[in-house]
Amino acid sequence: MMRRLLAAAALAAAGAVQAQSVAITIDDGPNAGTTPRMSAQERNQAILGALAKHRVQAALFVTSGFGANTPQGLPLLQAWSKAGHAIGNHTVTHPDLEKVPLAEYQRQVLECDRLIGTQPGYQKWLRFTYLREGNTPEKIDGMRSFLRDHGYRNAHVSLDTSDWRLNEKLEQVLKKDPSADISAIRTAYLAHVKQRALAYRELSQQLQGRDISQVLLLHHNLLNALWLDDVLTQFEEMGWKIITPTEAFSDPVYKLEPVRKAAGQSLLLSLGRTLGLGLTPGGERLVDDGDYEIDELAKKGL
Repeated sequence: MMRRLLAAAALAAAGAVQAQSVAITIDDGPNAGTTPRMSAQERNQAILGALAKHRVQAALFVTSGFGANTPQGLPLLQAWSKAGHAIGNHTVTHPDLEKVPLAEYQRQVLECDRLIGTQPGYQKWLRFTYLREGNTPEKIDGMRSFLRDHGYRNAHVSLDTSDWRLNEKLEQVLKKDPSADISAIRTAYLAHVKQRALAYRELSQQLQGRDISQVLLLHHNLLNALWLDDVLTQFEEMGWKIITPTEAFSDPVYKLEPVRKAAGQSLLLSLGRTLGLGLTPGGERLVDDGDYEIDELAKKGL
């Protein structure tokens, strides 16, 4: 069945212009917590500024308990709406669906929706926390029924990154020494995004025989406040076209619903594992949570 679905999706895209494209999505925002070097407002504005500089319309997947549901954090969310970005749902407290009851997870989705549904740019898109769609038939089928009943789209990710891991390292270094040289972290981050992008592009060719419209996952954090501009520049220099999330989600590959056999993975990895395919050469770094980059930074004393 899955093979027929994959073939149908590839056939539906036949004849379309085959050019690599990528949409930018930002999870866990707006994060109103404290970090070294920048306030929450400064981080938020820096990310929005990078998107504006490159004329990119992105999507913010809101975890409302990270600040948007407070008087201080709500203006940070409103700034995204005013800038013309899409607003999606990422629950209230970022629970793990494998560890909380199905009813609690659904309650958090609806509670977050009551806040973000008032914002211009609101879309009925749900980004599963940790990219986990449940570890039992009850939860998987229950959430799929929930999405259909409430008119939600599963906001899949095809190009997953471990930017969160590098952000942890960045904050750790700066908390120890606010004036530390962090250029090596920037270099590692850009290399990480490029490696993931090329590996997922290769995987899309293996699974679909074409370049799909990739959906990139990043996070609302200090790392991207400092270097999202550089990430976007790198994609442009690679010749990738940056498109809107709405355009990306129109790719027929995002209609597929593989059962995720491993937690926290991109749609492409899920499709590959459903078909029983192993990782392509270099693909082990797609599932290492940034271990390679962290090890390389450790060799540099970070």
